[in-house]
Amino acid sequence: MSGTRAAVVVGGASGIGLATARALAAEGYVVTIADVNAGAARTAADEIGGATTAVTMDVTDEASVAAGFEAVQDLHAVVSCAGLTIPGAITELPLDHWQTTIDVCLTGSFLVLKHAGQRVVEGGSITVISSLNGRQPGNGVGAYCASKAGATMLVEVAALEMAPRRVRVNAIQPGVVDTPLTAGLSMVPGLTDEYIENTPLGRSGRPEEIADMAVFLASDKAAWITGAAFDVNGGAHLQRYPDVLGKVRAMMS
Repeated sequence: MSGTRAAVVVGGASGIGLATARALAAEGYVVTIADVNAGAARTAADEIGGATTAVTMDVTDEASVAAGFEAVQDLHAVVSCAGLTIPGAITELPLDHWQTTIDVCLTGSFLVLKHAGQRVVEGGSITVISSLNGRQPGNGVGAYCASKAGATMLVEVAALEMAPRRVRVNAIQPGVVDTPLTAGLSMVPGLTDEYIENTPLGRSGRPEEIADMAVFLASDKAAWITGAAFDVNGGAHLQRYPDVLGKVRAMMS
């Protein structure tokens, strides 16, 4: 990579985001970790060291997103990793649980694309971490599925709109990756096993494996790739999504 390039990793304080921040820093990017958890973002930046910095960013707050990007100069790469899921059947899910998921995963993706798209330099890259659930439905995760499918479509529209400036916009659709977000799966008997049984490569993913794809998409090696959604999930999109709702109900009965 020639010259100094800046990168922002949204949701970079843990999990896939932290692995991506580490990987981009190792490639020579000056990384800003943007996260709603200010303390965790500072800790992550200190751990990575070098020129890595931290900013507080709440992806549900447009002013916060805008301010986070305004401080970054020579912005070449953005990776948006913020996300959450609140399980529940469509006929039972409280509206506020639906709205929280949509606010973070879909509206948050929109706000990052909006403000990153204004700041990233010509020839730069924006990558949104979507999900296997952006293309594969699952019992009990309707809000998450809808939000991630929407985020993936936003990526395609953004790729069209930003192409005149040669800004590339892509999505990554991970399956189950060992992160704090998925740690709760182990509390539901049999759920992790069912995920693995429906993953042809026979294991969950590592954050570093998603980070590797994010770094590739930010690089000049991906200069002719835009508007794509990459299934990095061990082949899980080829099989059946686990019955999350059934497993949760069995645990509670």
